[in-house]
Parts: sequence; C-alpha cells; structure tokens
Amino acid sequence: MKKNHVKILLSLFFLCSFLASAQEGMVEGTVRGSDGIPLPGVNIIVKGKTTGTLSDFDGNYTIKATSSDILVFSFVGFESKQVPVMDKVKINVTLQEDVSALEEVVVVGFGTQSRQNITTSVASISADQIAEVPTPSLQSALVGKAAGVQITQLNGKIEGGVKVRVRGIASISASQEPLYVLDGIPINNTNESRNGAPLNPLLSLNPNDIESIDILKDASSAAIYGARGTNGVIIITTKKGKQGKTRVSLNSSFGISSATNKIDLLNAAEYVELFSEASVNTTGSTAAAEQDFDKLSNGKDWRNNEIDTDWQDIALREGSVQDLGVNISGGGDKTRFFVSTAYNNTTGIVLGNEMERYTFRVNVDHDISNKFSMGVKTSLAKTIIDRISNDNSLTTPLQSIAQSPLSSPYLEDGVTPNRDGLSYYNFLFNETNASIKNQVWRTFANTYLEYEFIPDVSFRSEFGYDMLSQSNDQFLGSQTFLGRPVGGRGTASSVQTEKYNFNNYFKIDTAIGDYVDWDMTLGMSFEDEIRRSEFVEGQGFPSDELITLNNASQITAGGSRKDQVNFLSYFGRTGLRINNKYLFKASLRYDGSSRFGKENRFGWFPAASVGWIVSEENFLQGSSFLSLLKFRGSWGRTGNAEIGDFRGLNLFSNTLNNSKSTYNDRGGLIFNQIGNPDLKWERTTQVDGGIDIGFFNNKIKAEVDYYVKNTDELLLAEPVPTTSGVLSVFKNIGELRNKGLEVVINTKNISSSNFNWTTSFNISTFDNEITKLPGGDIINGVNIVRKGESISSFYLVEYAGVDPANGDALFIKNTENADGTIDKSTTNDFSEARRIVAGRPFPTLISGLTNTINYKNLDFSFTLQGEWGASLYNGAGEFQSSNGSNVDNQTADQLNRWQQPGDITNVPQFRMGIRNGNQQSTRYLEDADFVRLRNITLGYTLPEDITKKFFVQRCRIYFTGVNLLTFTDFSGYDPESTADHFGGNNQRVGETFYSAPAAKTYTMGINVDF
Repeated sequence: MKKNHVKILLSLFFLCSFLASAQEGMVEGTVRGSDGIPLPGVNIIVKGKTTGTLSDFDGNYTIKATSSDILVFSFVGFESKQVPVMDKVKINVTLQEDVSALEEVVVVGFGTQSRQNITTSVASISADQIAEVPTPSLQSALVGKAAGVQITQLNGKIEGGVKVRVRGIASISASQEPLYVLDGIPINNTNESRNGAPLNPLLSLNPNDIESIDILKDASSAAIYGARGTNGVIIITTKKGKQGKTRVSLNSSFGISSATNKIDLLNAAEYVELFSEASVNTTGSTAAAEQDFDKLSNGKDWRNNEIDTDWQDIALREGSVQDLGVNISGGGDKTRFFVSTAYNNTTGIVLGNEMERYTFRVNVDHDISNKFSMGVKTSLAKTIIDRISNDNSLTTPLQSIAQSPLSSPYLEDGVTPNRDGLSYYNFLFNETNASIKNQVWRTFANTYLEYEFIPDVSFRSEFGYDMLSQSNDQFLGSQTFLGRPVGGRGTASSVQTEKYNFNNYFKIDTAIGDYVDWDMTLGMSFEDEIRRSEFVEGQGFPSDELITLNNASQITAGGSRKDQVNFLSYFGRTGLRINNKYLFKASLRYDGSSRFGKENRFGWFPAASVGWIVSEENFLQGSSFLSLLKFRGSWGRTGNAEIGDFRGLNLFSNTLNNSKSTYNDRGGLIFNQIGNPDLKWERTTQVDGGIDIGFFNNKIKAEVDYYVKNTDELLLAEPVPTTSGVLSVFKNIGELRNKGLEVVINTKNISSSNFNWTTSFNISTFDNEITKLPGGDIINGVNIVRKGESISSFYLVEYAGVDPANGDALFIKNTENADGTIDKSTTNDFSEARRIVAGRPFPTLISGLTNTINYKNLDFSFTLQGEWGASLYNGAGEFQSSNGSNVDNQTADQLNRWQQPGDITNVPQFRMGIRNGNQQSTRYLEDADFVRLRNITLGYTLPEDITKKFFVQRCRIYFTGVNLLTFTDFSGYDPESTADHFGGNNQRVGETFYSAPAAKTYTMGINVDF
C-alpha cells in the first residue's frame, strides 16, 4: 500500500508539473506612450516573482509567464500599469504620462529646475494643452490655462494684436507686454503694423512646434531677466528629437468659422418707422424723413419693402481654417533631430481678411564627446496677410452696418458696388478695387556649445539671431474713396529688424556633504537690435491693373529711418537645498541699456526666495493624506525699458517731414524732443507668498499665491510749457500698485487602466491702483489716469435715463455743496453734467477650468474661461443707438424708445438731427463679464490591430470646437473685442468701435504616426 501511495503521489506531482508547464508560456507585445511612440527600456516584471525583462529599441518585449500571472509595466515619467495575463499570448500596452512626474522639470532663465524645489511662482503649459486649441495665434492657445495671466485678442481679425497681462498692469506709458524668450533667446515682440491696427508679431510661430511654455510670474523668477521682467517672462521651448526609432507624424485638419455673435439691427420697415417718427417729433411731419428714404433707396420702392439690405451679413462671412503639418524626429546615441514643416490657410470671418503661413524648423542636438555637446535650432516662416482697414475707417467692412437697410450694396448686375444713395462710402469698392497685403518673413536661429569641465561644472555659450522682415503693399484704385480724386493711390513700405544675442554662462550643480545641494549660474548677456524702415507713396496710375509704384505718375512722399539699441547685462543666481526640505534662492542682475540717460544707463535688479517642504519632515513623511506641503516666499526687483529709442536725448527732425514751415522749399532742422540725462529704469518691486499642498498621494494638488507689486520711477511724458517748442519731456515720476490672489487646483478624479479623468481649475484676482501721480490727471478720450484709481479708468458723464414727462435724456450734475457734500441732481443739459470715474477696463477676477477624460481609445477635453469686473465702452453706440440724430441704422433696442408722457424707458425720444442722449456718457458703458466655452475636443484613436495593417503606429481622428458658447449680458458683438485703431496707446483702452467679434470655429482633423 505504501508503494501505491508513493506512486499516486508521484503521479499527481508530475501531473501538476505538466499542467503548470502547459500553462506557462511566452507573452510578447509592444509598449507605447499615449502618443503612440514605442518606448524602449520599459521595465516589465511578473508581479511577485523575480522574472523580468526590458522593452527593446522598438518597444517590443518577450517574457515567460503563466495564465495566473500579472505583468507590471513601469517607466520613468509614466504611470505604472498592471495587466493580468489570463489566456493572452500577446499584450500590447499604452502607458499614460505621469503628470506629476512631467511637472518636475520647469524651464527657468538660463537653465531648468525641479518643480519640487521651485521657490517661485511659475505656470507651465504642455504641448498637449497647446494642441487642444487650433489657432494661428500661439498666445490664444494659452487662454484660461494659467492663473494670473489674462490673454485677449483685440478682435476677430486673423492677425489682430494680442494683449497678454501677467499679474496686472505694471506700467502706464512703457510696454505692458511680457518678455518672450524662445529656446533661451529673447525675441522681438514689436508691433510693426502700417495701417494703424496692431499686428501680432508672433504669428510666425507654429504652435505645433512648441514643447512647453513656462510663465515666470513673480519677481524672483523673472529677475534673472532684470530690466525686462516687470511684465513677466514667457519662456517658449520648441520640440527636440529623442533617442529612438525615427518617427514621422502627420497632422491635417480643416475647420469652418463664423462670428460668435451678431448684433440686432433695424430692418427696413423698422428703420422707416423710427425715422418717420423722428421727423414728426422734430418737424411735425414725415416729409423730411421721406426725402431721406427716397435718396437712400435710390429709386427702389421702399414703401412696399422692395429693398431691405442686411449689411452685417455682407461684412461677416463664413471663414475657414486649414492646417497641414509634418514632422520627423528621432536620433541615436550621439545625434538627435526634429524637423517640421507646416502650412496654414485661414479665411477670416470679416470680408477681405485672409492669411497664409508656411513654416519650416530644424532642431539638432549632437554630443561631440561625453563632455562636449552642441546644438542648432533654426526656423523660417513666411506669412502673407490680406488685411483690412482699422476699426476707425469708413472703408473697414463692419462700419457698413451704419448704412441704411434702404440702401443697395450693388448695382442691378449684383456685382458692381453701388455708389449712389448711401449714407457713407461703400466699403465694397475696397474689396474689389483695393488691396492691403502684408508679407512677413521671420527667421529664428540659435546655436549653443556646452562643455562639462568636471561632472558638476559646465560652461555654455549661446548665440541667437532673430530677423523680422515685413513689407506692406497698399493700393487704392481709382474707384475707392481715397484713390478716386487722384487716379489711384499706392504705398510701399518695409521694415526689417535684426536682433543678435550672445549669452555666456557657467553652471555649477554639486553636493556639499550628505545633506546640502548647491547650484550656481554666473554669466553675461549682450543684445544688439538694428531696425531699418522705409516707405514711398505715389498717385496717378494709368490703370487699376498696374498697381506697383513704378507706374505712378507722381511720387508724393517717401522716407527711411534707422534705429539701433543694445543691452549689456551681467547676472548670477545661486541656490541651496538642505536635507531636501529647506530651499534658498538668490539672484542679481546688472543691466545696461542705450535707451536711458548717460548718467543712469545701468541698474541693479536683485531677488531672493525661500521654501520649506514641510511634508519632508519626519512628522509628515509617509502621510498618504497630506502628501505635499510646501511654503514659498519671494522678493525681487525688475525693470522696464520698453519706451522706444533715444528718449534720453535731445532730438531734432527735418522740417519737411514734420510739415513745418520751410524757407524756399528747403529743408532744415527743428527741435522736437527735450533730452533727459537722468532718465532711468522703471522699477517694480514684488513680494510673493505661496503654499503648495497635496492630498491623497497628490491626487488633489493646490497652489495658492498672494502677491503685491509696487512700481515706482514710472516712465511718463510730463507736460512742459509750449514755449519750449515741444509738448512734453520723459521723466521718472509716479507710482502704482498691483496685488492679487491666485489659486490653482489640479485633481486626478479617476485613474484606472481604461478610464482617466483629470481636472485643472484656476482663479485669480486683480487690484490695480495708481498711488502717486505728481503731474496730475491724464485724460485720454473716455479714459483717465488718476491717483487712487485703476489705470485707464473710465471717465464719463453719468447717464440718468429718460424724463418720463417729455422724453429728454437726463444726466447727473454731481454738484458740490458748500460743505463739500455731493448733490446728485439731474439735468437734460449735457453741458451741466460732470464726469465721474465710472468703471475700469480690466477685470478684477479671471478663471479657467479644464477637464480631460480618457476612456480606452476615446479622449475628451474642454476648457471654460471667465472674466468679471471689467467694463467696455461702446464708442459706436453714439452713432448706432443715437435716437435719430443721424441717419445711421440703429440697434434693435431703440424700438423701446420714449413715445408719450408716462413712458418708462431708458431710450430717449427719437428726434431727427438733434442730439438727445447720444453724447459720451455711461449710457454706452456696459459690464463685460462673461463665461466662455473656450474649446472642446473629442478624439478617437484607432485600435492597433487595424492601424498595423497599414504600417501605421497610431491614428487619431478628432473634432475641436473653439469659442462655441459665450454667456454674457454684454449687448455688443463680443465682451473681449476692442477697438484696434488706438495703436500702442496704453492709456486708451476698453473701448469697442465696430470691432469684429471673435471667431467660432469647428474643426475636424487627423493625426497619423508612422
């Protein structure tokens, strides 16, 4: 029996061994990142066992496992993933990027830092976040993504200027724009427009080439750029090649656009009704109005509604956006490369506005040896823009909404623009008989050499070149408003700006003992910028088909100019990290600029910051509830030099160019600027306190910052007696303060193998106040710069509605009594009313909310953007909501006008040719609060077993919508669209004037990786 028992046991043993060996087998597959790129070097182990392997160069792996095993895939920068084997013999895995790991490295001035060790306020935006918004403008892709950063495109024109405000407004007359740094080199962000409306100089950048954007917000982070860090620093890093198999990526998309909003205007019947009433109210009969109607309709039977033109539908059209891009990247042990080319063709929503852009980029990094490396990054872009006139021109399409609906846009043939019977010039003549064409060439090139003396000490030398060349050819044919009297008018102009930059610096990063890490950066920078511009103007062309100036019978004007400015800087930064929890940073920059007086060309810009990672202390280490707690504090001083060239010098100009009197038509020199040898840097001192906190292993992370920015030595033009021959002199006078609170919350709501959902929320407050202004109030149109108020506050007469007894418009007097109190009584005499500070053009609160969801092969994301506290003045309201004082078509709300005693309304009685409430007042000032669905994206990645049949690694099809919904009480086109004809006037802001709304765009696209 014992032998039988032994035989049975042996049989069972061999049977189990056989079954076990039968279940054990080889499992193979490929590991890729979420972008479809194969990942080499991924660690694959059998959970609970010592069996393991690594993925090869192409992401392929083979491992021995049983059906009951679980494979664990892990790789630096990606979230680990566990997959049960079961009965599978092939397991392909996609690893999701670990957001917290990716955020560990932040690009700062002249180097990078670990997010964990950052003691300053830096906002980071990744390539994936930029790609969510298909837009020609790089800045527009950042809207709602960063706390404390307000980004606004002036209007819906494709090339429209973009205003970026980092932590409020830190200057009155100098630049309010941040410094842009591309791959370590400061670049030119100067508007070079020739038609009065700003042109975005960063249009030449291809958003698909961007790897990341880091925004340096507080002074301690920005002070390494010293003189130009007051308005923040935006560091743009382009993509580079990675070691691995060569990857070819194709992106193609097409979208259609329309206006986010149209305003309600009177149709022909309503127009006749209101203006007939206005005529009766003024003259006692409709005769005067009917004469106007006969003239406007130009023979059409307006009494039977034969004519009813919607000029708004003619000016605004359906636009389109086409993008096509290809990039190739890869590399070996020594050399990595990234090559891209892209084409964009955008047809704007405003008639006559179009753009084409071609870009090409090559980035190469090469290791000469294990100590010596070099790299080259270069790009070339050509942008062709068909522009339209600025908002204050009768030739711009949207001013056509002032035309009466009784007027015909075309003659009977439906093609030739109509000239007769219109209230104003017909812009369609410019559409068919004129052109404004801008051609912009932009070249960026920078190269570096880096040598590592010893493992902890290296030297880096960088040379950068930025060339912006823009030509503008404008032709106004013999049928246009300005060209008709002179037989055609033409202008050719060009401007070329070359910027050279040299950076040389040492870097040290070493450990001192077991508990202290020390880093230091020490170097110098030199910039030289040369700008040359010229223009020529002619008139009298033999034919409208011959549009170049060599066909002009007379050259009527011309000129050229050359400017040069340079900066010389020395900088240093050092940091200590003690026991991985006590952090100290300090920097110092010594900046010199040729723009200032010879006595004050150089300035010192120091900064310091500290941090304490409390969660690294023993009493919190290992806590799963409070996984991160860090306190930060910083102080620093930055400067502003963007006031134009030669402000510190006495200047003279040619009498002919300045239209001054001349003797016998001979030119001379006249004095036109008083020099100020004491002119110096505008300075901003900023204090920032912050806290970073994480819960539940950082599934919930928050950042809170409170800052105060004080700017002194403001660069302002102070009025001087006119007997000096000039109106003002630039001086350092005045002070202002910005302060605010920023909150960022990032959450991982759900994280599993098939379903991931993350949320990012940010909210920021702004409080701006002028604290000192020795020269007194500065009034500019509807804006005022006044001590105790926000910059460029609205300064207007207060509208009090309508007198129910007689339909008169009422205004508030604000009479001061003898005891100093204010008596607010009303008057119907506008001249008796007093102006008050009635609002501010900048928001007091902005916010952004982004949700990203991934479910198997589906991806979905959306961003909401909101702004509150700003007001917007409708300058066009004085004409389009004017109660019959002119013949302009009116907004539909004018139907609610006063008609008889006792009527309660806000719209005064219509009176032909008489002003009754359409003077500049708070009647046309509205709250500009809004919440906008900025973008929404839905994508689907085809299964690998389908794409591999076509030798495709990854194929994603997606839909994106931009500006789909806007929730606002603002009655105009758009709460963000503002007038563009004020050029670079920082003090004339917050006004809309026939300004085009933003574009609503629906896009379908495909991404393919080979």
